[in-house]
Amino acid sequence: MRKYVNLANVGTNYAMRMNRLSNRIFGEVVRPTNQKSMKVVQLFSEKPVNKRPEIVEYYPRFNETEKLMTHLRNYGLFRDEHKDFKEEYQRLRELRGKPRWIPPPFRNKDKSK
Repeated sequence: MRKYVNLANVGTNYAMRMNRLSNRIFGEVVRPTNQKSMKVVQLFSEKPVNKRPEIVEYYPRFNETEKLMTHLRNYGLFRDEHKDFKEEYQRLRELRGKPRWIPPPFRNKDKSK
């Protein structure tokens, strides 16, 4: 093994070509480059953002969090000001005698023609 390592360090044409082939096979930089170019090589050698599992597979548990916050709100341990406002607005509407808002029925646009 030591013989091949010493052979790679020799400056012959064959040794340089074998070194380039080895670098190409193992995904290293084929020819010697400066520090600035190595930075670009490192950037391109990283996995793209859309292929990294810690970014792509991150989905917060919105449903579970909403249920938990609803339970905490029912116990009085959490204040959801938006829901409080909506409930107060609905209570004031009912005090004025207005009915609860119901969405309009679905109409198929093809039948109305």
